[in-house]
Amino acid sequence: MVNNVRIWIDGHSYHVPERTTILDAAKMAGIQIPTLCYWKGLNEIGACRVCVVEVEGYERLFTACNNTVDEGMVIWTNSKKVREARIVNVQLILSQHYANCTMCTRSGNCSLQKVANDLGIMDSPYEKDIPAQKGNPNFPLIRDYTKCIKCMRCIQVCDKIQNSHIWDVVNTGSRTTVDVRDVYSLEDSKCALCGQCITHCPVNALHERDDTDRVYEAIDDPKKVVIAQIAPSIRTAWGEEFGLSPEVATVERLAEALHMIGFDFILDTDFSADLTIMEEASEFLDHLQHPEDHQFPMFTSCCPGWVRFVKAHYPEFVDQLSTSKSPQQMFGAIAKSYYAKLLQVDPENIYSVSIMPCLAKKQECDIPVMNDACGDPDVDVVLTTREVNRMIRRAYIIPNEIKERALDMPLGLGSGAGNIFGATGGVMEAALRTAYHFATGHNPDPDAFKEVRGMEGWKEEIFDIKGTSVKVAVANGLGNASRLLDALKAGKVQYDFVEVMACPGGCVGGGGQPIHDGKFEAPERADVLYRQDAKNVIRFSHENPSIKEVYQEFLGQPNSEKAHHLLHTDHHAWKMPGEK
Repeated sequence: MVNNVRIWIDGHSYHVPERTTILDAAKMAGIQIPTLCYWKGLNEIGACRVCVVEVEGYERLFTACNNTVDEGMVIWTNSKKVREARIVNVQLILSQHYANCTMCTRSGNCSLQKVANDLGIMDSPYEKDIPAQKGNPNFPLIRDYTKCIKCMRCIQVCDKIQNSHIWDVVNTGSRTTVDVRDVYSLEDSKCALCGQCITHCPVNALHERDDTDRVYEAIDDPKKVVIAQIAPSIRTAWGEEFGLSPEVATVERLAEALHMIGFDFILDTDFSADLTIMEEASEFLDHLQHPEDHQFPMFTSCCPGWVRFVKAHYPEFVDQLSTSKSPQQMFGAIAKSYYAKLLQVDPENIYSVSIMPCLAKKQECDIPVMNDACGDPDVDVVLTTREVNRMIRRAYIIPNEIKERALDMPLGLGSGAGNIFGATGGVMEAALRTAYHFATGHNPDPDAFKEVRGMEGWKEEIFDIKGTSVKVAVANGLGNASRLLDALKAGKVQYDFVEVMACPGGCVGGGGQPIHDGKFEAPERADVLYRQDAKNVIRFSHENPSIKEVYQEFLGQPNSEKAHHLLHTDHHAWKMPGEK
């Protein structure tokens, strides 16, 4: 039983549970204490000292985020001493921060900007000491040394959540900063490009490479036919920045916005998610039917952040990855082969844009071997949700005032199974729905495998498929994936099929999604996908008419020679830094 203690905050008495932090106690009392480096449960180190408060009986100020209340404690959150200390602390931070707010993509969504405005800081007496910028501007993840406020959040999320250990504190004293660990440059590291450091950064010290100008250039080229594929998780989040509910921020409304910007055809990655299921489910059944020829478990391969991670940290498992390409890359290959023929367009004149919640997708489309359709890259450029939203604002489009536009056929049709790819467990559930049909000849209940849903970091279940017990596991977040792989190596667990998503919550929590500082939005976004799946008249990938059509007219059957050429890949054909 937790005992309560009596405290005073700003002259009023409150009873709160003992061991409550001053920050949480104030929040219970309806009093907001500003924070900058704080992230509950992850980064509670008081590095920024913006959350300082005055406690009677002590000369020094207390950081509210990591000091707990005591019986009889008297706290002042807005005294003259507190206000002056916060202002000085933020001014010192600003002295080492390149505050070009009007040219910063986080302007209006920057915690430092908000705190400085809230504190009424209009100038600073401290001399500017801006660090020099370095790094490769062509790498998908950009580290802006001129904006880092040394909050340490990137280190914490990379170490504690993703178990990747890319960032570290370097130098000492006033030269202390955050930089890449063990190697000189970020592109030489084992970074999975999950982008969680970006979504946890309170400023713009970490951000995606902006590729919008490349897309505008293609739109302005009269020879180019510019197509866009929209990933499942985009429809859960793109409207957040505009204050739209998921019911209003539909994929059809986004399609209209893209058409207004200048895209020629707007298509659906749900289609190629269904295509992925046809190939991956067939591949998995072959594993089950010929266990002597394969190692178990088979791992999904649709998340490029996960593929980068396993190649860099657990290369012994690379051969157990499905050879199926990701939905993004399958779509690109089909777009520049089958779809080009339907449009009667030279595939080299198709400019294929992928709208994804992910940074690793930017690297994936640049892998040299991802060019199976016509020799050019199957996907020309990847835009994150944030980049697409910037394009919408740049065109002065008001999303809630535009009409909806149907996606273009036949690559604009996807099943509910393809749609749930965006949530952790979605790929597994979709694959099992179709694997069950392939094995038995009839469909299961669409929700027969729903036990794999949910935000738990590592889930496992056993399902019966035609008398065979199939043990599956689902992991989201690379730290959980690491624990699972370690358990497999130690012989503590055994599985037949494993799904891994690099980002916590799956793609809905991807590193390219809209940023809400201090909040984890994946559960709400995943619910959107499951509601859409439940309402979809097509809930199985193999029942998608466009999928049937592409196999009948072009591919033949799953795992055919043509399907293998266009839709499968060799994970050893490219190397991660340091990979042998």
